[in-house]
Amino acid sequence: MTCRKVGSITASSKRLILGSGSPRRLELLAVLGLTPDEIRSPDIDETPIKGELPRAYCSRITRGKAAVMDVGANDVAICADTTVALGRRILGKPADMDEARKFLDLLSGRRHSVITAVAVKTADRTWVRDVVSQVKMKRLSPLERDAYLATDDWRGKAGGYGIQGPAGAFIPWISGSYPAIMGLPLAETANLLQTAGIKVWGTP
Repeated sequence: MTCRKVGSITASSKRLILGSGSPRRLELLAVLGLTPDEIRSPDIDETPIKGELPRAYCSRITRGKAAVMDVGANDVAICADTTVALGRRILGKPADMDEARKFLDLLSGRRHSVITAVAVKTADRTWVRDVVSQVKMKRLSPLERDAYLATDDWRGKAGGYGIQGPAGAFIPWISGSYPAIMGLPLAETANLLQTAGIKVWGTP
């Protein structure tokens, strides 16, 4: 068994596997005092099913990511998915700048939902939780929108923006979990990891 120390605290005797290539999720795990022993990016089909609602979609994709993670008896894997929804419409990761522009035009001046589901998996069990936050984007001028698109920060981000980057200047109001909007709900993640045997900051 491996043992990781963060400062003077023993993080866990179990192996922690992050099932995500997202640098934001890696940073958020560090907030909990955790450094994964291994990082994998599960490859699954993320195409929505016709008529699928955003919350159900986000949970399904997260469960799917966890399902393809091969974990040993001493492993704990964590996977997550973040989905932006405008009503019943799912706004995924834009394929190109034109689609990112379309998404930003749809979100401009409106409230929308950001759903993040997290799954923690051991060899014999998987736990899943989701968090829904509400976000208001200010009305964007064409100049603001295009200046943001030119940063390329929209790439790989649900809805075509990331609140932790330059687009944070477009968000005057949120209701819910800021870290969940970034990509990982910290309170729920900490609870699930502790249940699975991973120690986080402040736990004995």
